[in-house]
Amino acid sequence: MRDTTTPRAEELRIDAPHRELLDQVLDKWSLSVLNELCDHPCRFNELRRAIPAVTQKSLTATLRRLERNGIIERHVVATRPIAVEYRITPLGKTLRAPVDTLLEWADTYLPQIEHARKAFDAEIE
Repeated sequence: MRDTTTPRAEELRIDAPHRELLDQVLDKWSLSVLNELCDHPCRFNELRRAIPAVTQKSLTATLRRLERNGIIERHVVATRPIAVEYRITPLGKTLRAPVDTLLEWADTYLPQIEHARKAFDAEIE
């Protein structure tokens, strides 16, 4: 009989702090923002143009969440008028490999997933 009081090393644990962080960092808009900022720093309106489907409110909230988590930083540019640009932090750059791994997994298994979806939908109808 397995001891249920101590978690196994290979056991997947998703506690509340993990879930909250993953929800904040890997949501729809965060991934799009990170994709843009991986290439170069951007100002707010540059991000809006690069991600046309995002609303101003959603982009603002996304940038604040990413900044709060240390994934991006807000940099004030001393111009007239004063401008703000966002750039990815060294911590944020460490997200690239796991996200790329998830995308590779999706590319590999998407045909099987599509097949499963069709089979599921056919059973419902």
